[in-house]
Amino acid sequence: MFTFDQLSGFIAVAEELHFGRAAERLQMTQPPLSRQIQKLERSVGAELLERDNRKVQLTHAGVAFLNEARRLLALAERAPVTARRIASGRSGLLRIGFTAASGLSILGPLLEEISTRLPDVDIDLQELVSGEQIQALQTGELDLGLARPPFDRDVFDSHLLYRESMVLAVPSGHRLAGLGRDIDNEELKDEPLIMHSPQQARYFYDLVIRTFPIQHGNVVHTVSQILTMVSLVAAKRGVAFVPHSATALGIQGVEFLPLSGSPGEPVELHAIWNRKVANPALRRLLTELDYQME
Repeated sequence: MFTFDQLSGFIAVAEELHFGRAAERLQMTQPPLSRQIQKLERSVGAELLERDNRKVQLTHAGVAFLNEARRLLALAERAPVTARRIASGRSGLLRIGFTAASGLSILGPLLEEISTRLPDVDIDLQELVSGEQIQALQTGELDLGLARPPFDRDVFDSHLLYRESMVLAVPSGHRLAGLGRDIDNEELKDEPLIMHSPQQARYFYDLVIRTFPIQHGNVVHTVSQILTMVSLVAAKRGVAFVPHSATALGIQGVEFLPLSGSPGEPVELHAIWNRKVANPALRRLLTELDYQME
């Protein structure tokens, strides 16, 4: 097998087309350089250079091998630098999970912050509900999640990113929109309701039934995504409890009303990660963003 010294010698001769100048460039004498080229040709199994007393020129095989030799040397020089950057967290890949609702609020600013602080780290985004993110964090398929509580704090560390209120989405022109005040529970008792799925949207489902006296007989649709929920409201299928960030969807035919008796900002979004942080890029990001790691 050939060596990197042999590759360097061949590249110098191929570029100079003169053994003497190539040897001077490599700060060595000509005889050992000639021996390097001979050993290289034996390893490759082809003549790479034609030489006589007057000139040196590349064979067809030498022209092809020159491109590969340059590529191999470039990779060899770059490999240690790449390894050091990845080990330090300055390069690498971050796999980030996010909920559809988080894409309306914190996801954009967070990605911009990551790009500014870790410009050489690649980001792989995966849209998943909170339960799916937690499972992927446990198996190592994700590095960071943007998810809703609850989660096992013995397994996961977290940083609160965002809090917001719940509002009521109603079709434009709905009778409740004309009241000009917060909507109370009594005014909702006969309204057809578009409700969160107790499986795929468990966080919002639990929050709503804990906060408001839901009449389950009024539920006309059960869905998992905020976008779907607001779209159904626009289609006049009912009203829905949604996080305030849903107002950014810009769907026509929907108005968002404040709710009487609702806690100030009950909807939470956390950055969560496995306490057994293995990815150097994640550890560096958490340090850069000053997310305290326990």
